[in-house]
Amino acid sequence: MKTIGVDVGGTFTDLVYCDLATGVLDIHKVSTTPDDPSRGVLQGVLELCRASGVSPSEIDHVFHGTTTATNAVLEHRGVTTGMITNDGFRDVLHIGRHQRVQHYSIRQELPWQDRPLVRRRHRKTVAGRLAPPSGEEIVPLDEDAVRAAALELKAEGVSSVAICFLFSYLNTAHEDRARAIVAEVMPDAFVTTSSFVAPQFREFERFTTAALAAFIGPKVREYIARLETALRDAGITGELRIMASNGGVATAGMVAEKPTLTLLSGLAAGVLGGAWIGDLIGRDRLITFDIGGTSADIGIIVDGTFAETDARSSSIAGFPLLSPMIDIHTIGAGGGSIAHLDRGGAFRVGPRSAGAVPGPAAYGRGGTEPTVTDANLVLGRLDADDFLGGGMKLDPEAARTAVAGIAADLGLSLEEAAEGILTVINANMANAIRSRTIQKGIDPRGFALVAFGGAGPLHGAEVAAMLGIAEVIVPPYPGITSAMGLLTTDVKYDATRTQFQISTAVDLDRLNADLDTMQADLATRFAADHIDAAATRFERGGDLRYVGQGYELRVPFPQGPLDAASLAGVWEAFHARHATEYGHAFRDSPIELVNVKVTGIGQIDKLTSLRPVTGGTLSGAVVRRAPCAFRADGSLGTFDTTFYDRRRLPAGERFSGPAIVLQSDSTTVIPPGASAIVEATGSILITLGGAE
Repeated sequence: MKTIGVDVGGTFTDLVYCDLATGVLDIHKVSTTPDDPSRGVLQGVLELCRASGVSPSEIDHVFHGTTTATNAVLEHRGVTTGMITNDGFRDVLHIGRHQRVQHYSIRQELPWQDRPLVRRRHRKTVAGRLAPPSGEEIVPLDEDAVRAAALELKAEGVSSVAICFLFSYLNTAHEDRARAIVAEVMPDAFVTTSSFVAPQFREFERFTTAALAAFIGPKVREYIARLETALRDAGITGELRIMASNGGVATAGMVAEKPTLTLLSGLAAGVLGGAWIGDLIGRDRLITFDIGGTSADIGIIVDGTFAETDARSSSIAGFPLLSPMIDIHTIGAGGGSIAHLDRGGAFRVGPRSAGAVPGPAAYGRGGTEPTVTDANLVLGRLDADDFLGGGMKLDPEAARTAVAGIAADLGLSLEEAAEGILTVINANMANAIRSRTIQKGIDPRGFALVAFGGAGPLHGAEVAAMLGIAEVIVPPYPGITSAMGLLTTDVKYDATRTQFQISTAVDLDRLNADLDTMQADLATRFAADHIDAAATRFERGGDLRYVGQGYELRVPFPQGPLDAASLAGVWEAFHARHATEYGHAFRDSPIELVNVKVTGIGQIDKLTSLRPVTGGTLSGAVVRRAPCAFRADGSLGTFDTTFYDRRRLPAGERFSGPAIVLQSDSTTVIPPGASAIVEATGSILITLGGAE
């Protein structure tokens, strides 16, 4: 089977071709085309096919991590969206909850109020009411009012509609009927319902998730359709599958129905790729550290398993999101991050980025502001003639001119300013990792840092040193690790139902019936995707809390029908999870089961191994020796540094820093006092402090 993985980043689009039968693997990078990312994707796919000697018609699958949905939310560039809800609940999206991000600030930004997904004039109300606990109808849906609301929205130029009624997670009838009416009145509009997108309780979060789906839905649907058409016109008839935020891939049809599945799509692929690389060399406690041109993305792998976000922390651009997502923390720190003085005169780096256009000054595309990439070039850590394997020339003079400007503002030398840019950005990234580890009771010193992305290997060792981490793993193809992660996963779908039950009085028949129904629904979906039943498996679980608590913790359920004995194990697992998360448990308190969940996994052919390294000798891998600036023992100095060609590095032979390893998709820095060795799988294992 021949597959291609494509990950669209802020600066570059990364691609990997793999023949799963022979293990042949080729990589490629092209500049991202922000105006229409599908152009860059198609260009990269066709160039990669030519370079690999493969006809486009031979490609069986294209796996794609897309930023379309994420960027639409982050940049607040969705479509004009409307909403139809119950009488009296027009302002749920505006009011939110009593919690505030900053409890005592009266000037804080509240995204749902400052940049609403649905303007108030486009929020319409109709009569109709369902009631808990069974979703019984107490006020019939006013279908004429729904039709009138749809006509108003159509006249107002709305192109997407979210239908959000109270208690629709208990009974979808009103939302389903309203959706049918709106689709009849507005046949060209994107129409979705809160019960379809997020069938869970908490109306603010459910309504917001539906509004997000409607806000980005047309853009995602149009992008996927445009890409499918372009691939097909180019002769690629293999199926397009899209990376979802839950760590699996989904079909284009599923993504068109549920566009929120693709929020943080590419970031999830990075965590998968980092976890897979760590597994190849026997490491299962990992911090994935993905630095691109615009952002740094951090994931935590414990015992080979990545964490998922919960209802308290699932969000995008400040908007709550009820959708299964890998727990990823992102900050504005990348190769394109711009160094500047803020209004108070403080030295900052990021979050503003030069992006793909114009890019860092060193790219020679018109950029003039100093960036992290420019600082690395000034310090000698990038090879101006061998950037991207020689595919792109850097302009050292432009980089020096850009950094010289802020050096003058700070009263520093050129090298001191450049090193200061790296120190600040590295400290920002180290602090971000601390927030996901130390502040959650996790000691990062027991982990290995997997550094990837175009800039991850440039900064990984110095960031690890700030955290006391002893090992840094640099994947064989760090710049396209996210694209490789796309080839290591399966098709994955989730189903959720809210079901309030107390541990002291559980209705087992209802509980098992709901789990069986959800599993059957997922099995039907897999069958529609032409995935054989024998290749599917299902995992069950639930969201639990102590009675009286406001938020839940996820706990896995055993396979098969639940009974009193297996439920006792579930309650015990919750106590243990609570103690791990918060440091204590209330074993005498009743437990409330809030949501039941089923995850379906459809196994597909995927990348499972890499060809062993066949490099030459260490001396034969030397490209040149040149001076590079590093801070060591508290002072900035110039060190004679060896530059290596990664393709010629042998496995099993240790070499010491300072050293720079060059390859087509990234550059790896081994600072003074550190050493490195190439593992048999091709990853570079950097050991800090000279320890072996």
